[in-house]
Amino acid sequence: MKNLKKPALLIFSSCCLLSAPTLHAVEIYTSGSGDALTRVSIGGYAKADLRHVNGDIAYQDYWLGNFPGGEPTETSTTVFNVRESRLNVSVQHGEVTGFVEMDFYGGGGNEIISNSANSRLRHFYITYRNWMAGQNWSTFMPLKALPEALDFGGPHVGEVFIRAAQLRYTVGNWQFAIENPETWGDDDIGAPSSALGLSGDQADPDEDTPDIVARYDLNGDWGSLSFGALLRKIDQGGLDETGAAFVVSGKIQTFGNDDLRFQVSSGDLGRYAAAAMTNDIVRDPTTDELVVEETTAYTVAYRHFWSDTLRSTAFYGTAETDVAELERAHWGLNLINSINKQLDVGVEIGNYAIDDALTENVDSDYLQFSATFRF
Repeated sequence: MKNLKKPALLIFSSCCLLSAPTLHAVEIYTSGSGDALTRVSIGGYAKADLRHVNGDIAYQDYWLGNFPGGEPTETSTTVFNVRESRLNVSVQHGEVTGFVEMDFYGGGGNEIISNSANSRLRHFYITYRNWMAGQNWSTFMPLKALPEALDFGGPHVGEVFIRAAQLRYTVGNWQFAIENPETWGDDDIGAPSSALGLSGDQADPDEDTPDIVARYDLNGDWGSLSFGALLRKIDQGGLDETGAAFVVSGKIQTFGNDDLRFQVSSGDLGRYAAAAMTNDIVRDPTTDELVVEETTAYTVAYRHFWSDTLRSTAFYGTAETDVAELERAHWGLNLINSINKQLDVGVEIGNYAIDDALTENVDSDYLQFSATFRF
């Protein structure tokens, strides 16, 4: 019986880690025992945000590595938002577990009457023994290194941050996966090549080889380290190359409950890092030829506990590219208090800055208040 509880706990740990220092799930149904045990649980959180952005970069609910609007925009915007809130369901039957999670960043709605928002699929996968198949965080993504932040996901610009449909096998400290391929930024196909559910002439004709990921994790009382490698085929726009990248990350216990988190990634990362800061393929301004862009990104964060319930995280993330010479950064500092095991309240200040080669230096400051109820 005890062994059968572990898969469900691992699933909630891997999928809810983004925002939760403490993880929760509510078991709503249990039947049978041993190999016939069936368990259904629900989890997630309700998060209410009040966010003010002021500066030269247009408002976003959370900062990505992109340049919203593509040009400086004088901004002073305040928004109330609940769309990060999410709901997940886990169904375990013996050694097989299914997991589905959604949030509300699917678009739709307005701020005039309904203020509604469409749901968005985040995760949907099954696990069986050492196997996982479905849509999940990429095996290349180091979840434990993500800072605790009120801004959704923290400094995306310096992080490996991506979900993908995949097939993964775990053995000991090793993970191996083949994941959905996607080349972004070729001259052949435009935006439709990055959409889902397309067929015929709209479907990308060149993506025939899955991305390959290998990862090795070290865990101990001192914390954890992770080493990831990525190989992918980039075969569009007249190019036929093999892209490669790596990521090194860690979460290290320091003094008391404090911890230091970091990650460094480099190579032909494309969509894998900096949350869509750059295309996989760009045009070299000196030769006017299409080339594969290289990206280097990193984040560092320190979390300090002022008391058993009160804590702060200071974080910084940045990324830059080789050919297009994009350079963007995000820093933040927060104060979060756990009112009880389910309810957190906090405040965060920070700044997102763009210093691209062809753009004047611009930035925006933000102030965010959040309340999060986990269940």
